[in-house]
Amino acid sequence: MDTQKLRQRILDLAIRGKLVPQDPNDEPASVLLDRIRAEKERLIAEGKIKRPKAKKSTDKSHYQNFTPPFDIPTSWEWVRLEDICFVITDGDHQAPPKANDGIPFLVISDIITGIIKFDKCRYVPVEYYSNLETYRKPSKGDILFTVTGSYGKSVIVETDKRFCFQRHIGLIKPILITKYLNIVLCSEYIKKECDAKATGTAQKTVGLESLRNFYIPIPPLSEQLRIIDQCQICEELLIKIDVGKKLLGALIEASKSKILDLAMQGKLVPQDPADEPATDMLRRINPNAKIITDNPHSWNIPNGWCWVMVSDVFAPMQRKLPEGDNFWYIDIDSVDNKRNVAYPKNICTTTAPSRASRFTQKGDVVFSMVRPYLRNIALVPEDDCIASTGFYVFHPLDAILSKYSYILTLSSFFVDGLNSFMKGDNSPSINKNNVESFVIPLPPLNEQKRIVAKIEDLYSVLDEIEASLRS
Repeated sequence: MDTQKLRQRILDLAIRGKLVPQDPNDEPASVLLDRIRAEKERLIAEGKIKRPKAKKSTDKSHYQNFTPPFDIPTSWEWVRLEDICFVITDGDHQAPPKANDGIPFLVISDIITGIIKFDKCRYVPVEYYSNLETYRKPSKGDILFTVTGSYGKSVIVETDKRFCFQRHIGLIKPILITKYLNIVLCSEYIKKECDAKATGTAQKTVGLESLRNFYIPIPPLSEQLRIIDQCQICEELLIKIDVGKKLLGALIEASKSKILDLAMQGKLVPQDPADEPATDMLRRINPNAKIITDNPHSWNIPNGWCWVMVSDVFAPMQRKLPEGDNFWYIDIDSVDNKRNVAYPKNICTTTAPSRASRFTQKGDVVFSMVRPYLRNIALVPEDDCIASTGFYVFHPLDAILSKYSYILTLSSFFVDGLNSFMKGDNSPSINKNNVESFVIPLPPLNEQKRIVAKIEDLYSVLDEIEASLRS
């Protein structure tokens, strides 16, 4: 379930009058807007606010040629944002002086999540704040609205704390209920209006005049309160869903890890006494292999399995330098460590990095020796890629399947075991000898096939559940 899309759908219904029923006893929105116009005229006459430019009064003549973007109930009204606000402005256009403390100065990153965050903000001197025009100073109940770059993000000011903000943020001081207006400003309708009105190239900007002229659907005051309550109920449910999704996602990851642990211990699939024992298989394939008789780990492996060093079931790594005009390169950035997939880069041989010298073939496994706990591990998808020397390349011999090798290297047993050899502070790493001398459990070849098939079946179910959480 895509909760973000569901949120937008709820807001979409709310601003179209379809989230809560209309009540014929509600005072129409037109009466509310008449009171707002009268209040603005009074404040203008008293000199407390300024009349918008190019307007002689707060009349409704400019609505005559307006074409509504969608239908609203008959008790609702369309109104320009400017006409239901005391002020719509932005931050000071002069570069503010910096200070180690003083008054918080917010930038877009401090409000982009929908919550005002002061923990990492900059500061300006108190004198700078004091000299700002009163209308540029936010108050509790105002709305901040991003207008440049990541435009269209709205957040209510819910603090009495003094602060100011950059010019890429708009300040809206509404006359009507702030929470309802914020619902409209967070809707996909307003986002589309911003997209249509934004200008510029490097950083697009929604100009203040465009913002002031956005048309807002206004319900009766009583219906606004019902909409706010219903949106709050829906949001609480969506938060619970989001928490449940995160918990389920964590459970899926834990389940996958447990499946790999069981596979490494010989507990995932039943053993078949007819399988050729791993010891016999290994001696037949690699007569020089050393069978480890002392159990180096904390569990007993099944009959038919054996303990071996990595170097006895994987081929030695080979060096290969780039040739031709271009080559396929696997570096740390090529590996998606969430999905454990490699995406080789096609780069020019003349600009090849000096670390590009590990030969790989399709079916090999690349395993980052730098910070191995990050699990930058992947199957090589194509032949003749060259990997960075930051990887150990596992090229399986006949005693171990490629896919089983991949499962082995992803297991906590393998990753945590190699983590214990890390050295260094800035980039803790393991080395080639740590890997090649590491002792691993080797099942019979036929059991490796059953383990791979079982894991693919189980993972497909878990992946399907995980995909449904995102859809």
